[in-house]
Amino acid sequence: MGNNRAQTIGGKAPSSYTQPVTFIDTIHDVIHGGGRKQAIFDGLIYTLIALSVLILGLDVALGESHPMVVALEVTDTILLTIFAVELILRILSYRPPALDFYAPGTTPRASAHVTGRLYFCLEPLILVDLITVLAVVPALRGLRAIRLLRLLRAARFFRYSSPFAGLSRAFSDNRLLYAVSFSLLGSATFIGGITIYLVERGTNPDIAHLSDGLWWALVTITTVGFGDIAPVSGLGRLVAGLLMVSGMITLGLFAGIVTQTLPSAILSIREEQIRMSAYMNHIIVCGYEPGSVLFSAALVNELGDRETTVVLFGPGERPEGTPPEFIWVSGDPTKESELDKLRLGHSAGVILIGPRSTSPQQADATTILTAFTLRSYMDAHAQDIQRAKPWFMVAEVLDAENAAHLRTAGATEVIETTRLGFDLLAHAVSMPGTARLMSIVASRESQSLYIGRRPSDVEGTIAFDELSAMLKTRTGALLIGIRDPESGHEHLNPASDFPMETGTLLVYLAKEPVLEPV
Repeated sequence: MGNNRAQTIGGKAPSSYTQPVTFIDTIHDVIHGGGRKQAIFDGLIYTLIALSVLILGLDVALGESHPMVVALEVTDTILLTIFAVELILRILSYRPPALDFYAPGTTPRASAHVTGRLYFCLEPLILVDLITVLAVVPALRGLRAIRLLRLLRAARFFRYSSPFAGLSRAFSDNRLLYAVSFSLLGSATFIGGITIYLVERGTNPDIAHLSDGLWWALVTITTVGFGDIAPVSGLGRLVAGLLMVSGMITLGLFAGIVTQTLPSAILSIREEQIRMSAYMNHIIVCGYEPGSVLFSAALVNELGDRETTVVLFGPGERPEGTPPEFIWVSGDPTKESELDKLRLGHSAGVILIGPRSTSPQQADATTILTAFTLRSYMDAHAQDIQRAKPWFMVAEVLDAENAAHLRTAGATEVIETTRLGFDLLAHAVSMPGTARLMSIVASRESQSLYIGRRPSDVEGTIAFDELSAMLKTRTGALLIGIRDPESGHEHLNPASDFPMETGTLLVYLAKEPVLEPV
């Protein structure tokens, strides 16, 4: 007895007990269960959808008089019948979530079967299937074109997530708002159509039936106004005026609902654009916020005529004043799961800006966490990419004490902006004008600072002054120092006879890069 009690503790049935598998259970497993069975079934349905679209295209291209049209119509009817059976099985085998809540044998459970399936039938993709199947009726053959929308169910064009699923979710989550809107539209159309019919029948030859009144009301309230039907009596014009005002209110209501419910779905489409695009060698900026307008202007000036795509990545909506040529993607750069949005592995590099809305310590903590996250992603996802140039990560640090942490996180270059600003201020006191000169060198104005490789035709060891004179004669650039390619240390203004070994990198001033970049 002790063993039996142990097997049923917690309300679980003994492992030897299994419920009988019904036909509906089997269909549910194939259509809704996921896994290999559903993948095979969906593949078959998608193939039939593609075939039906091909038949539709041939029907339109060949015309009604072509002898193949009859055979195509028979095949099309067979496919529509298959789609109808598939839709019926999809609805019957759907398991409403409420069934997992109600206890067996209760009345709410039976109600859940009915209401759950009704709500399921109101889902956008199921409605598309239903409208498509109605084309089996000869009078509704024109609905066959809607089957193109069935391809949305088979949308595998998007690698990470389907924006159509996001739109469907937006409609589903806000179905009460849309139900109220359509109810108002339907009520106003119905009342206006009946009223105009009762007022104008017998005096207006264009309104001979109730359907004419309903058609006129729908055209009027949506502000389309075809002009095929117009009221002729004074009372009819009064009804038309009230309906026009109702149409303005209804359209305003629809606009508000769409503005409230669809932005997130539209945003996912924008993000999918980056994921699916062929963007390569682009620059990603993390930490961009409304106070970063000066940075964006400097970046535009630095890039000049280079066709480089810049992607701004940060939380919330696109900040005002952001250059229109920059792409904005909403997300959290400290979450590795969101970095797929950016094609990070194919980017040239990342720029990390310290947020100004928090304290310097908190801003640097966010920057360091972002740097570790980016480096972890690159180590895990970009191993197989053969790059012509190494991936870079330039990071801004507000507190100089945190610079070492950023270098540990993998930043290839750390800009200590606060310390740099204070150094310029202090030096400008003893040497006025130097701050302006440093601004010119740092920005892309008349002369900028560059690092490049030694000319390939210069072989062996050569003295610094000799190479400087050669570079000045050839390009007009001013050689001011060197960088050791292994240690990364710079040596500015070395002695005239300083030996320049092969492979040494050159630091120079010029209007534009004149040496092969590193």
